[in-house]
Amino acid sequence: MCAFNRKCRILLEVLNPDPPNHRVAHCDRPLGSSALRRWFAFAILLLVISSTPSPADVAAAPSLGLEQYRGRVVVVDFWASWCTPCRRSIPWLNEMRAKYGERGLVIIGVNVDKDRRDAEQFLRDVPIEFEIVYDSGGKLATRYQVEGMPSSYVYGRNGELAARHLGFQNAKRPEYESLLGRLLK
Repeated sequence: MCAFNRKCRILLEVLNPDPPNHRVAHCDRPLGSSALRRWFAFAILLLVISSTPSPADVAAAPSLGLEQYRGRVVVVDFWASWCTPCRRSIPWLNEMRAKYGERGLVIIGVNVDKDRRDAEQFLRDVPIEFEIVYDSGGKLATRYQVEGMPSSYVYGRNGELAARHLGFQNAKRPEYESLLGRLLK
C-alpha cells in the first residue's frame, strides 16, 4: 500500500462511522471519489475549527470594565492604524471628550493592530486624549462582533447599548453629537 493510501486509511478510520472490520476492508481500496470527498470535508473542518476562536479564548479577552462607568455615557471605539476614517473620528472623539467629559462622557479606544508599534506610530500623528486598550489578539473585537473600522458602541447611563456606528462620516457629526447630548441629559 502506498504512503498516500496509508494516510487515507488513517483518515477514513477517523471519519468512517462503519464497524472496524468494514472500515479496514473499505479503506484498502484505492483512494476513490467518496474517500476524497471525506478527506476534503475533514480538511475544511480542520480549517474552520482552527480559524474560529473558542469560547474560552473569547472569554479570556481583556475586560473593558464598563461596570465601573455605570451612571456615565460610554463610547467604546475600535480603531486601527491602517484605518483612514479613524484619522477623522479620533480628533472628533477627543473634541467630544473635552466638551462633555465633565457631564459624564467616557471614551475608551480599543486598538486592534497586531503590532503595537503600528499603533504607537499612528498615535504620534493622531494623538488620543482618552483611555486606550490594546486588543492585538482581536478578542474584544470578536466579543463585540466588530465588522469594520472604526466601530463605535455607545452605552447610556444605564449601561445598555444605545447605538452602534460602523465607519465615520464628517457629515454625520451633528447626528453623532446629538445622540451624545440626549444620552447625557
